[in-house]
Parts: sequence; C-alpha cells; structure tokens
Amino acid sequence: MRIAVPREGSPGERRVALVPESVRRLLRRELEVAVEAGAGAGAFFDDAAYESAGAVIVGDRPELLRAADVVVMIDPPGPEEIGRLRAGIVLVCVLNPEVNTDIVRALGLRGITSFALDAMPRITRAQSMDVRSSQSTVAGYKAVLLAAEAMAKMMPMMMTAAGTIRPARALVIGAG
Repeated sequence: MRIAVPREGSPGERRVALVPESVRRLLRRELEVAVEAGAGAGAFFDDAAYESAGAVIVGDRPELLRAADVVVMIDPPGPEEIGRLRAGIVLVCVLNPEVNTDIVRALGLRGITSFALDAMPRITRAQSMDVRSSQSTVAGYKAVLLAAEAMAKMMPMMMTAAGTIRPARALVIGAG
C-alpha cells in the first residue's frame, strides 16, 4: 500500500501531514510512503529528512496522486485536484464536512473514501488522531502572542528599581 503526502497549497499553510518520524513508523508496518518534493519545508523538514526516514521523494504531483492508495493532507483537495485522485483511494485530511459539502459530494461521486480528522471524537482512544485538541492549543498560544503584539503597552507585570509597570487589562473571549 502506498501512502502519498502532497505539499500543502493553501496560502500561509506551513504544516505537513506526516513528519519523518511518522514515516518511519509506517515503514515498520511495511507500507510505502511517497512525499512530494518540498512538502515538509514549511514545517522545517527537508526532503533529506524524509529520505533518511525511508520515504520516496516525488517531484511530479499528478504522478504522486495517481500512484497513491492513501493520500494524507492537511487541507482537503480542491475540485481540480479531486479529479486527479484515482477512484477507490482513501483520503485522510481535515475535511470539515459540514462546511465543505461540495467537496464531500465530489469525493463521493469519484468513489473516494475520506476520513475527516476534524470529525474524530475527542476521547482517549482517538486522542492520537485528534487534530482539534493540538490545533486548539496552538491557536490559543498564538492568539495571546498576536494580542500582545497589538497592545499599546506591555502585558507582563514587572518590578524594577525604577518602579512597577502594571500589566494591561485584557478580556479573553472564547469557549473550550
């Protein structure tokens, strides 16, 4: 079985669906992993790291997708890319099926089985596959950093020989 990892195409997307350590684990299960050239660059994993993990680097994206039995991505493929996927393959990604109904419909019409990682239950048994928890944690930290950058004054409480700088007051709105 051949697992394909294409480079993400969404503007600003730096993540990659599989890191070299995950490739090693899959290869121990006698699976083949092909990674599109440059797929991990945004996440600081170069092609050499994937090759040393045992992956095959493929420069031709259409060929990568045509030869795949399973495609793992972060974002779902667009309409044009769905047409490049072979009928009968398995797609694993953050599909957001409640919003991307047109993509879900197109995948179904092409006979592509898809797994939406964002629809995985947030329970202990599924925790290793749950993308919401990890990404929510990252988003929470990033939100604080962005807010701190936008503040007109400093956020931390500091006590120095020159006196005290009181922290800014902030209201955080969110749930979960």
